[in-house]
Amino acid sequence: MEKLDLKKQWKHLYQPSGKEISVVEVPSLTYLMVDGKGNPNTSVAYLHAIEALYSLSYTLKFSLKNGPQPVDYGVMPVEGLWWAEDPGAFHRRDKSAWKWTAMILQPDFVAKKDVDAAFDDVRRKKNPAALERVRLETLNEGTAAQVMYFGPYAEEGPTIERIHAFIHASGKELYGKHHEIYLSDPRRTAPENLKTIIRQPMR
Repeated sequence: MEKLDLKKQWKHLYQPSGKEISVVEVPSLTYLMVDGKGNPNTSVAYLHAIEALYSLSYTLKFSLKNGPQPVDYGVMPVEGLWWAEDPGAFHRRDKSAWKWTAMILQPDFVAKKDVDAAFDDVRRKKNPAALERVRLETLNEGTAAQVMYFGPYAEEGPTIERIHAFIHASGKELYGKHHEIYLSDPRRTAPENLKTIIRQPMR
């Protein structure tokens, strides 16, 4: 059975340069999502959201792999949309004012009936705390600037400012929510080696 590599399929979105900021056209993509607020480093709600997203995503993966028309693929990394009433919150260490949407990209062939069946299966076996807060939603970001960031999450500020300056210098304005894609597992990776894609839609 062939295993689909979604990161390779969306190479321009998931393998950006770490040196140069690039402009990408992001198509409509469908995610499992959970909303919340507060510092993700101390928020129990954030941990619950990640648990529910992974439980559903892996249940979907294995149900499709073992289904009548088998297809295999790797579960995509956790991503996050971040925003605050005060845009300056992204340049400060206090993240208590941040609002977030934690999410995992799903293949375009995943149907609502597959998701519904996965919900039933996860509810029966694990029933994670945030399960009922998960939704399937399509995100339309359009044109965006992005770059690969290497290092601790707490030190992203200068890179975010660099992307904002790039957008303004291009005669554009920030549009939509700050977007991060977490390619490393912080439980197994030293902070200085963490790889995070930082993306900002613009118009």
